[in-house]
Amino acid sequence: MSRNPIQFQRGLSMADFRNDYDDEDRCWEALCKARWPGGFVCPNCGGAKHSFLAPKRLFQCSACGKQTSVRAGTIFHHSKLPLRTWFLAIYCLTQTKNSVAALELMRTLGVQYNTAWLMKQKIMQVMHERNEKTRLEGHIEMDDAYLGGEKEGKRGRGSENKLPFVAAVETREGRPQRLQFRRVEGFTKDAIATYAKVSIAPGSEVVSDGLSCFEAVTQAGCTHKPFVTSRIHQSQKLSIFRWVNTTLGNLKNSIRGTFHAFSDRHAARHLAEFEYRFNRRSDLGAMIPRLIRAAVNTEPRPYRWLVPTEANA
Repeated sequence: MSRNPIQFQRGLSMADFRNDYDDEDRCWEALCKARWPGGFVCPNCGGAKHSFLAPKRLFQCSACGKQTSVRAGTIFHHSKLPLRTWFLAIYCLTQTKNSVAALELMRTLGVQYNTAWLMKQKIMQVMHERNEKTRLEGHIEMDDAYLGGEKEGKRGRGSENKLPFVAAVETREGRPQRLQFRRVEGFTKDAIATYAKVSIAPGSEVVSDGLSCFEAVTQAGCTHKPFVTSRIHQSQKLSIFRWVNTTLGNLKNSIRGTFHAFSDRHAARHLAEFEYRFNRRSDLGAMIPRLIRAAVNTEPRPYRWLVPTEANA
């Protein structure tokens, strides 16, 4: 049996990573290149002519006089951590098949637990916002799925302990191309229609089980082919749902192997992390510069934004 070339690709070794990002100067240069590939552009007025204040590593626009650091206005805004620590965190979250717990990240980076947790949440938020800019197209397998364990009381789809999300896999010639794991308010026609209009390209063909809410994908200009099964869980054995079931199984194994639990309000980011890695799995080495580019194009997301309270929600 031949090996899957994607699964057995070399990726980016730790030695190669350290060679590319071995000190703060190289990381700073990489961040500048990611943010301004054609040279500095003032975020205030759009001017290109500037001077550079080397002691503080600030760019000063010659037109408006505004001083800007390469971190300002990005996900790294106001962070006092070295860029090499941030880049190592990005490496850890992109080069493994499963996620990395904040406790493990703490030990790897040599930072406090709260710092590691916040860094991970910010990086996952970058992934989440980048994922939302893409749509699936063509032939799509779709299923309803849930996060959450069992507890006393009502069980199944109506359980308050279950967090609903859509699992969808775009396939081509019988192989998975891209997937989406997207949180929804519930499995209603309104919720599925809202999801489909944003996340699926018109003209796509969606196959699902007999859950009636999936008919709403037609409101987004898609065709819908339901396959009604007579037995519970029978759809899991049908080849037409092979890849959506496989990816859901991989997601659940990843979660079980990494976390004891995580808060409901962070669930969308954890789903986004798995989605981001899967959709870029064909070139692991390129995932780091791609995520760095996404990070400098993501607005600052401080703790109060990531963990809103009733006062600032």
